[in-house]
Amino acid sequence: MLRNRRKLLSDTEQLGRWGEKQAEQFLKRKGLRTLTRNFCCKTGEIDLIMVDSDGALVFVEVKTRANEDFGPSESAVTAAKKTRMFRAARYFLASHKIDGRPYRFDVVTIVLAEKGPAETRHYENVFTPQEQWS
Repeated sequence: MLRNRRKLLSDTEQLGRWGEKQAEQFLKRKGLRTLTRNFCCKTGEIDLIMVDSDGALVFVEVKTRANEDFGPSESAVTAAKKTRMFRAARYFLASHKIDGRPYRFDVVTIVLAEKGPAETRHYENVFTPQEQWS
């Protein structure tokens, strides 16, 4: 059960940080390893950059919501957000001289429950870079 639910709901920045930590722990339990958190550059931001067990880099967007009254959490990952995320990933790959390594873009959503644990959903490979240019 989430004890500090009321406190989290009163501060969206704190809610986001909490959600990112929950998402990271969730993905680690699935066998992914953390490379970096909150990667920022002038073209965008990526919440988590992880490595999957097959060696692929995973660029993760985390969406944390109090509820889904206004639609599913994953719908908050708009075309504009995907474009910014792709550009930030491209910058990360170039600045770290990573070439030819497989990568994907995932979304993790966390929705707080009125009672009990939060619901975590993981969507793998939600978009491909080719979609950004079509």
